[in-house]
Amino acid sequence: MEKILVVGATGTTGNKVINELNNQDNFEPVAMVRKEEQQLKFQKQGIQTVLADLSEDVTHVTKGIDKVIFAAGSKGKALETVDRKGAMKIVDASKKHKVHKLVMLSSIGADAPQQSDKLQDYLQAKNDADEYLANSGLDFTIVRPGTLNDEVPTGKIRLATSLDNKKGSIPRGDVAKVLVQSLKDTIARREVFEILNGEQQIDKALDTVASIR
Repeated sequence: MEKILVVGATGTTGNKVINELNNQDNFEPVAMVRKEEQQLKFQKQGIQTVLADLSEDVTHVTKGIDKVIFAAGSKGKALETVDRKGAMKIVDASKKHKVHKLVMLSSIGADAPQQSDKLQDYLQAKNDADEYLANSGLDFTIVRPGTLNDEVPTGKIRLATSLDNKKGSIPRGDVAKVLVQSLKDTIARREVFEILNGEQQIDKALDTVASIR
């Protein structure tokens, strides 16, 4: 069973990732949390935790970890500390402890931040984090969804390296499923793809970015 560190486990999407991992036979989630009360909440559910803050040293969080899902986000409140440098710190920690794969939750538009009027700073932070991961030497998958919503997951998406029409949204539950399935060694190894709500089953959509090792 692989131990999966979830960075951003207390967030809305991160919590769904934890639940998704908890329902899998081959993955064991480890929730990274900032506060002891958050630790207790997960421990009551039988979920392992590690106490750390992205604004501080996080070198220890990847010790004994097989793979990582980075789903942290500051909602624009701490772009430098969380979305940019925080992500980079996790990449460094993953390299130090030889993590097998890191799945990064990014955003549609992160490849061209300058084209956005309102989200340029946010997308630039995501871009910097993505580039840092891509150049790290780690195995990775970078997932770039459209606007996240809290609607009921459909289990169906549109997926492409670069979607023709980038406007739209996607339920957080579907994003969580994609992130967890992207942990597989054969899915989008050292690749980036975009996703939106769509008509194709998640499994079949991910088959299009499956790579033979």
